[in-house]
Amino acid sequence: MLAHVETFKKYKYLLKNLIMKDIKLKYRRSILGILWSVLNPLLMMIVISAVFSNIFKFSVANFPIYYLTGSTLFNMLSETTNSAMMSILGASSLIKKVYIPKYIFPLEKCLFGFINFLFSMIAVAIMYVILGYPVYWTILLFPVPVFYTLVFAIGISMILSALSVFFRDIIHLYSVLLTAWTYFTPIVYPQEILSDKIKTIMSLNPMFHYVQYFRDVLMYNTVPGFEENLICAAIALGTLIVGLLFFKVKQDKFILYI
Repeated sequence: MLAHVETFKKYKYLLKNLIMKDIKLKYRRSILGILWSVLNPLLMMIVISAVFSNIFKFSVANFPIYYLTGSTLFNMLSETTNSAMMSILGASSLIKKVYIPKYIFPLEKCLFGFINFLFSMIAVAIMYVILGYPVYWTILLFPVPVFYTLVFAIGISMILSALSVFFRDIIHLYSVLLTAWTYFTPIVYPQEILSDKIKTIMSLNPMFHYVQYFRDVLMYNTVPGFEENLICAAIALGTLIVGLLFFKVKQDKFILYI
């Protein structure tokens, strides 16, 4: 473990440079630049709010904030895992030339997605001000569910980045899975409309727990109990361990397939 920590410290400058490179590439030739990370969730919120207020019969109190808190957190998972899945293939020319710990590439994509998430949280703050929504002290705990989600995303990213090297079809399959995952998470609908049986099934969805935790501390002035924290931490840590072990087992064969 200490050897891995020392290796990480040695290459942290590379990690920083890769993140800066991705930020520059994403907003290159964009007039508004990084502001799109704030505008995009706001524009999506306007569209979704208009649709749900006119078509669907159920209503959610303070829907704009309800939607944004769910969508921003889920989008962090979506962006990190999607970009990390292609990270090894995208860095194939560099991997073939010099030795670099390969886990650096999916990890960098996850940290880049996390930075974008922080910018998108400005959109949530803007809606708090516009709607005059009360700010509770529990908002100080929002880093906790974000950390759980990020650790979980890193574990998933390690698995996906390794799998995509050997099975390119996983890239297309994951996009379908991610769409289903979005609808299987209460982002635009309240979980109260679900039957007890569906709620039990949905509790197997890690993002169900993370989104609910996020809303509890941001919207409902609620501190999740020990059991909920244990579930969230166990899912995140377990996924990270499995992801790292899977990546470690497969990484030596990457050079044969990239």
